[in-house]
Amino acid sequence: MPAVMIVGAQWGDEGKGKATDLLGESVDYVVKPNGGNNAGHTVVIHGEKFELKLLPAGILSPGVTPVIGNGVVVDLEALSEEIEVLKARGVDTARLRISANAHVVAPYHRTLDKVTERFLGKRAIGTTGRGIGPAYMDKVGRLGIRIQDLFDESILRQKVEGALRQKNALLVKLYNRREVEIDEITEQLLGYAEMLRPMVVDTTTLLNDALDRGEVVLMEGGQATFLDVDHGTYPFVTSSNPTAGGSCTGSGIGPTRVDRVIGIVKAYTTRVGAGPFPTELEDEWGEFLQRVGGEVGVNTGRPRRCGWYDALMIRYAARVNGFTDLVLTKLDVLTGIEEVPICVAYDVDGTIHHEMPMTQTEFHHAKPVYEMMPGWSEDISTCRTVEELPAAARAYVERLEELAGCRISAIGVGPDRADTIAVHDLLPDPAQQRPAGA
Repeated sequence: MPAVMIVGAQWGDEGKGKATDLLGESVDYVVKPNGGNNAGHTVVIHGEKFELKLLPAGILSPGVTPVIGNGVVVDLEALSEEIEVLKARGVDTARLRISANAHVVAPYHRTLDKVTERFLGKRAIGTTGRGIGPAYMDKVGRLGIRIQDLFDESILRQKVEGALRQKNALLVKLYNRREVEIDEITEQLLGYAEMLRPMVVDTTTLLNDALDRGEVVLMEGGQATFLDVDHGTYPFVTSSNPTAGGSCTGSGIGPTRVDRVIGIVKAYTTRVGAGPFPTELEDEWGEFLQRVGGEVGVNTGRPRRCGWYDALMIRYAARVNGFTDLVLTKLDVLTGIEEVPICVAYDVDGTIHHEMPMTQTEFHHAKPVYEMMPGWSEDISTCRTVEELPAAARAYVERLEELAGCRISAIGVGPDRADTIAVHDLLPDPAQQRPAGA
């Protein structure tokens, strides 16, 4: 059975956790391939809300093995707290597996993240302050600490010492902070070794063996396309590759084993943090989307910036990721709006763009060109087929599908797992894919 990817098509917060949970009964493994505890998911099951920050949403599905892949940076304190919270709510976390090659977010990474943001002033990126960027910088700079290092005290101490030689110079001389003690960090990290030991495995072998047996592996990407360090709205991006290609790298699963790439897209657009946002609404409609959509960041509690649907962004995301399907979420939030705008082009200093502009300057100056669609007032939260949707809601979905150049295979009409319209099968029938006798 080939692997399946879930990828955010906008700036995150599209509902990837709900999509993962929706597929939970049909998959055997759910892998988080990138990001850290800066990529929160909210999942509602039978009215009960779960907020996940580091763990894959698949941990909520009985029988599924959740995996933190090699591309993730792991805050051990946050991991421990999240596991304990889920255990207290009756969730079985014993199946969790973590890549030995995943990198660690150390306490000094969080410190550097916060002081750097303050130092940037008006040029601040708007990070979560969780140390994710500095941890990825150490990974690329070959100063990182990996999960496997916690099982060798000598190696761990050497790596902490090597990292702090640079970090302390920055903290003391540039940021006027106190020096971080090597022994303090080493002992703190070693304190998590026994908790981690039963969870840590060679996840690349684990996942590829599962595929060889005909089992279903779902890769649940964190963040989203326009936060990708290469393909996003740089420099207002994350420090990893939350696009489809990054899921392969962050999980150790080769691209030829991927069968479906499912893009998750909200029926409007939101963004947390700084950066350009052509369709942003700073009026009563922005407040309406924020309030009705409950648009508050899972990790930060910050209100999300809200705007109308941007078709150029989704078409670009479909191209970059190779989407086979789209899952449209929060269609119900648009109920009650008389006319619903769709951004179909940008006006950049008098020049009309029908595709994403090439440069950051052009995107920063882009003004949306809207196509107006009739709205609907009927409650759609109980709809379970496309035919049950009001004609105007169906027309809106069909227009989004046409503009994206990709089929919409599921539609979210409410927060719960059950509040979903299935249009096409998102996964092939596993029974038809497994080898004989499996």
